[in-house]
Amino acid sequence: MLNWDDPLANFNNAVYYETQLESDIKKDLHTEALLNTNQKSESEIAENQNDSLNASVEPVRADDKRVINGKTDINQLAPFKYPWAWDFFLNANKNHWTPLDINMSKDVYDYQHRMTLEEKHVYENVLSYLTTSDILAMRNIGLAVMEKMTAPELQIYQARQVYEEALHTWTYQHCIESIGLEQAEIYNRYRVVPAINQKIQLANKKIHSVLRADIDLTNKDELENFVMSYTFFSGIFEGCWFYNGFSPIFALQRRGLMTGTAEQLQYIMRDEVLHCAFGIRTVNQIVLENQVKLDPKAIQLMWEEAEAAEIDYAHYILRDSILGYNAEDHIEQFRFIANRRAKQLKHIEPFPGAQNRLTWLDEQANMRKEKNFFETRVTEYQTGGALKWD
Repeated sequence: MLNWDDPLANFNNAVYYETQLESDIKKDLHTEALLNTNQKSESEIAENQNDSLNASVEPVRADDKRVINGKTDINQLAPFKYPWAWDFFLNANKNHWTPLDINMSKDVYDYQHRMTLEEKHVYENVLSYLTTSDILAMRNIGLAVMEKMTAPELQIYQARQVYEEALHTWTYQHCIESIGLEQAEIYNRYRVVPAINQKIQLANKKIHSVLRADIDLTNKDELENFVMSYTFFSGIFEGCWFYNGFSPIFALQRRGLMTGTAEQLQYIMRDEVLHCAFGIRTVNQIVLENQVKLDPKAIQLMWEEAEAAEIDYAHYILRDSILGYNAEDHIEQFRFIANRRAKQLKHIEPFPGAQNRLTWLDEQANMRKEKNFFETRVTEYQTGGALKWD
């Protein structure tokens, strides 16, 4: 069973890592010397290069590492300051799959012959939102966050996360293509449907505030803004909107509809559990190391803006309730999950008293234990050894 509070609770890393630091690490200043060729003679350059080869630097100490604004060698993985980040990476590799591994033929039949117009509306618009959202998540981690990390054990997991967001985007595209939906129309809904676009624009605003070449995280205001942006993506975007975003598909799955798509989302859910937990733990570590003091009013406003966007989204995709699922349940579940994320982030609960309306969700979101994954694989799927490269 997935544990949103501690997804690594049942993960035991039996491998122990021992690092022997070499005392003769050399520093190459060849590039610097070349940049100064107009001031120095060739003999001076050669002399500087020889000096640099004979110079040594201090070994990396784990205690000197920092999540951001660190001064240690970013290229040296160990000794670990954050072994939990490495465990996230190892655990993420256990959930390796592609959308081609799951048979979608039943979904084609369900969509054409069993789904009501209201259910099709829900299904199509959930995919419309998710297709763009995972690209946003990929850009946020890959472009706005990862390059600011100064501990390589965090960057390595985030590199895996970037790949997984791309894989999720492929998965949604595969579902859309398999069902035979008009791709241009589905993909453009995020631009033309206000209730979907509102959520996307909130995320874009956060990315653009930190995706700048001149950002200086040693500046107090810039650092606080970066922490708020990372909090939004880990706690709200992935921790609430994604989790809640899968719920309508899982509601269909409970009734035996669109089970292939739901299985795809179950694999994605396993990734998102780790993404959310990793992001929250990283945010908390940055706050601790840098003594960041966030404005409680700004935090509450962020949650309320996310709630307002989710309310509009819920009323659009569920303008007509479907059997076993309605907009009110969707909205209240968002508030319940938001309180859970806020607690993990050490925030005050933004929505006191929110109820768990979808008591079946955690169980439904998990892979069924009796399921044999390899018996459901599409037999035509080509493994690496069967690929043709010419």
